[in-house]
Amino acid sequence: MNNSQPKLSIGLPVYNGEKFLKKCLDSLLAQTFSDFELIISDNASTDNTEAICRTYAAQDQRIRYYRNETNMGCACNFNRVFELSDSEYFKWAAYDDLHAPDFIEKCMDVLEKDPTYILCHSHTYFIDEQGEFIQNYDIKLNTNSLKAHQRFHELLTKHLCYQIYGVIRSSVLKKIPPMGGHGNADGILLLRLGMLGRFYEIPEYLFSARIHPQQSLSMFFPNYLSFNHNNPQYSLNMLPNFYDYAVWFDSKNKGKILLPHWRILQEYWISIHHSQLSWYEQILCHISIAKKLSGTEWLLVKDFLIAAKMLFLRKFGYQT
Repeated sequence: MNNSQPKLSIGLPVYNGEKFLKKCLDSLLAQTFSDFELIISDNASTDNTEAICRTYAAQDQRIRYYRNETNMGCACNFNRVFELSDSEYFKWAAYDDLHAPDFIEKCMDVLEKDPTYILCHSHTYFIDEQGEFIQNYDIKLNTNSLKAHQRFHELLTKHLCYQIYGVIRSSVLKKIPPMGGHGNADGILLLRLGMLGRFYEIPEYLFSARIHPQQSLSMFFPNYLSFNHNNPQYSLNMLPNFYDYAVWFDSKNKGKILLPHWRILQEYWISIHHSQLSWYEQILCHISIAKKLSGTEWLLVKDFLIAAKMLFLRKFGYQT
């Protein structure tokens, strides 16, 4: 990394984001911390996204705009903006969310002062399509624990992964695999980060997550606003559609037999196996997984039933 490289790289993957993109860009470019580059990867948008990005890039030299020839899926585009970065710190941004002017400054201040933290984010609240307040997101996790297995346990519980839009140490992010093309890929990435270090959550509402019909949560997890951290078990109507989610993360999954819940479970096991945790801590992590599965084992059975149905239709579908 050369001396002229900005302290922070912001990666903004986008596809057909014309409706909210300008407000997102204005929010980022108005940050009180200004030593950053903004890397935009346009996933072959078919709306006015390209024109908006090129206009902003012509006005602010901190912006680097890239356009993919074809849509490579969410996960690949998320990974691409990080691959294009070369700064000490990195932050993902979504085209439809907003940040308070001092969001980055306060996150950077925490990370610069305390090297034991690898990620810093803030409290979150939801806004509607017009930018009006809806409600606070009040799921709080103990991810600043000194114990890695405790952070693993916390990140394994029910949450909406908004920590991924915090500021992250690039050196740590490079130690884990890129975001996978499967359901809960962002959650797995956070889980692996949490095994490497502590997260700090600024006790201020500096991040606004926008709710609208085109966002992934609304499409695949329509009841997420009623998500209740105090429920000991998942209920049927509070589960994301991980089949469609997997296709959204990686378009090459379309039409494949996926076993999405088994894949997520496998990623949990892989995360533990490749970690530097002691045997005792690994055992505690496996216990946390067992507790998470309790009451939802039917999802693993459901995967096999759906796979069997797909195989049956492939074999006999054209004969009926």
